[in-house]
Parts: sequence; structure tokens; C-alpha cells
Amino acid sequence: MKVIVDNLIDKALETAISYKQYRAELDALVDAVKSGNLKQTDEYLEYRLLNQQRMKRLDKSFKLSESVRDGLKEVERPVIWVVLIESWCGDGAQSLPVLNKMAEASPNISLKIVLRDQNLPLMDQFLTDGGRSIPKLIMLDEATREIQDTWGPRPSIATAMVKEQKEKFGEITVEFRTELQKWYTKDKGLNIVSDILKMLALE
Repeated sequence: MKVIVDNLIDKALETAISYKQYRAELDALVDAVKSGNLKQTDEYLEYRLLNQQRMKRLDKSFKLSESVRDGLKEVERPVIWVVLIESWCGDGAQSLPVLNKMAEASPNISLKIVLRDQNLPLMDQFLTDGGRSIPKLIMLDEATREIQDTWGPRPSIATAMVKEQKEKFGEITVEFRTELQKWYTKDKGLNIVSDILKMLALE
């Protein structure tokens, strides 16, 4: 099993893109829509446009505290963060800019973005409650390629909120998704930062 997962990760890394590339591709899609040049129907287009706005806002407004930046500089062994995601994913739009800022703050963290739907065999090795939930972060030791930990698809508080919603009502409603996005805005990325620092054994 380990060999299979290792091979899937290596294959995914061959086509992985940077955060800058990921944002550029999403911005290009938005520009195509605005100019009327989008030539195909996209059932997720509304979500992609909304997520572009969310990520643009977070790219500008989200800041790491000085103590967090100092802590991230203390990551001793180089690691790779492989993040499975798609641009229509609302949770991804809230999380990825924060993960990017954390990776940028550490000389030993390399962020690699992998599209889920192009890497379903890899995604299927990291299911959440049997589902292909994203974003999913897989942390690898850069030298050994050993999987050190995983995170996602949501920060811990949001995960608890979703669990409670499902237990009470049996499903995730449109109304709850709206409330969840409001929570992300109010939390300002702090829960994500806390989760990741714990994963890195820095908190």
C-alpha cells in the first residue's frame, strides 16, 4: 500500500502547480467570463467567481502574527505540503490563502497544489468519512517522502460545526453553508493557523 501511495504522490507532484499559478488560472477564468470569451458551460462557474473574490480578499488582508512567523522559521526539516483542491471549493478558497502565507513564512515549507479531479486515485487514499472532501493537505518529509500528517478538509472548529449539523439534520443545507462562510470570515484564519502549528508541533 505504501508503494502505491508513494507512486501516486510522485505522479501528482509532476503536474503540481504553485499558489501563484493556481491564482493566475482562476483570475484568467474570471477575466474570460467578464470579457464574454468563456466558450464552455461550467456548472461550478458561480462558485469559482465567488471564490476568486474570497481569495483575492484574503491575499490582501490576511496577516500572520509576528510570533507565528517566528515559529514557522523554526521548522527544522524541509517538508512538502501537497494540497488536493478544486477552484469551486468554498472551504478551499478560505483555507488555501492562509496555507500559502504560512508556507511563504518558512524556508522549509514547500506548497504544491494538485487538482483533485485529475488525481482521484491519490484522493481516494485520503478520504474523509468515505468522501473525497477537499481541501486535503498531505505533509511529506521532503528528503524521505514519508507522510508526516494530513489536514483538512476544514479547520477543527468548522469540522465540529459540520459534524453537529449532520447529527442534528442529516445533511448540509444551503443555509448552513452560508453560515459556515460567515464563520470563516469572523475567524479570520486563526483556527487554520492553530491547526497547522499543532501539525508542525509548534503549538
